[in-house]
Amino acid sequence: MNASLFEPLTLRETTIPNRVMVSPMCQYSCDDRDGLATDWHHVHLGSRAVGGAGVVIAEATAVEPRGRISPEDLGIWSQEHADALAPTAEFIREQGSVPAIQLAHAGRKASTRRPWEDGPRLVKQDEGGWTPRGPPTIRTPATRRTRRRPSAWIVTTSTR
Repeated sequence: MNASLFEPLTLRETTIPNRVMVSPMCQYSCDDRDGLATDWHHVHLGSRAVGGAGVVIAEATAVEPRGRISPEDLGIWSQEHADALAPTAEFIREQGSVPAIQLAHAGRKASTRRPWEDGPRLVKQDEGGWTPRGPPTIRTPATRRTRRRPSAWIVTTSTR
């Protein structure tokens, strides 16, 4: 198969105008720590569509508040979050690109500081952090802290 980078690609009912795709990039840019997309996200992602990328993938987007890598991560755990992302997705479509999203859950590596911030890696609850939860009860190399195994309720409600 001799596929050209600039030829369209059809996957089921979606046609991508070319094979240039913007990978998701963790931007840590929800400065209000609410997980809501802002004008910054609109400009960042929209400019990639204006530049001609066939697919623009939004950064790792947490499916629940405690699933964020940092308190400043993007989220999509409520209708309010979906509504905040909708204008950006529409703008990307208007440019002829296909919007996409990387759904994420940081598990036991959650509640950490942004990479460029000084201080202990783990953000404490009194600083806006939370108790990370992940599958096994093991120590993680980044924080040297033992994380608790999630209950069956957490696993069940997180996958609905």
